[in-house]
Amino acid sequence: MGRFIYDTNANSVDIDDRTLAHLRIVMMNKLRRSEPFMFDVEIGDGSGRRSFWIHPSVPIQFHFFGSRQPRINRRWIEALMLSASGPNGLAILPEPEDDDTPPPAEG
Repeated sequence: MGRFIYDTNANSVDIDDRTLAHLRIVMMNKLRRSEPFMFDVEIGDGSGRRSFWIHPSVPIQFHFFGSRQPRINRRWIEALMLSASGPNGLAILPEPEDDDTPPPAEG
């Protein structure tokens, strides 16, 4: 379990490391293009949702608790990028099957 920290530790949300790695790529690409956007996320304890206005002037931290870099799913990045560019902003979407995943063995 990782942590997304926006501005201060008081503005943080726990997110699975694999998901957080994909969100990091999307957010860094949007901010590199100077494209602010809304990030909407459910709070892991079931207490509701939080929305963050992601802007280049606000510090962001991605705290990964695991030591290994997860394999990146290109299709998931594309889906998250489309979400971030949409009218409702970035939301955590279910991970699609990866194009690079080998088909299951027959037998």
